Amino acid sequence: MEDLEKLKYPIGRFTCPDHISDDDIKQWIADLEILPKRVLNLVRDFSESQLETPYRNGGWTVKQVIHHLADSHHHSYTRFKWALTENRPLIKVYEETLWSDLIDAKTAPIALSLSYLTALHAKLVYMCVRLTPNDLKKSYIHPDGNVNVSVAENIGKYAWHGNHHFAHIKTLAERKGW
Repeated sequence: MEDLEKLKYPIGRFTCPDHISDDDIKQWIADLEILPKRVLNLVRDFSESQLETPYRNGGWTVKQVIHHLADSHHHSYTRFKWALTENRPLIKVYEETLWSDLIDAKTAPIALSLSYLTALHAKLVYMCVRLTPNDLKKSYIHPDGNVNVSVAENIGKYAWHGNHHFAHIKTLAERKGW
């Protein structure tokens, strides 16, 4: 039996550095930029059966993970916009587990979310590389614990998030020999 923590967090949990450097920001933006292509290259030849395979026992299917990436990164993009245009706004969270049970997450072709993720990340990266040091300090409040999240930290969180879910699919494919 495999370690459940390793299956849930194949690259570990996100830890934001105490001091976010310019190099951190550049690496995170590079990760965001390449994510859609990495996911597409990984899953382009997956069969419907493979797409319907959970990445772990009790976990989402590959299809649900791909649709979740698009949904979650859509929310992240909105959070960036709120943080950049409002004074520490309180964001709205969404029930990602319930979203993953909706018909689009379970049955829609992954091409829809892969195309959306490609366009969304192009816009996100375009914006992120043009952020000023002052922009990076702006923030929003996450209602789970009233946590202040800076724009800089949000870049890191979503770079990690993309890599995290990419690793779910990649490690599944490796375990299955796909």
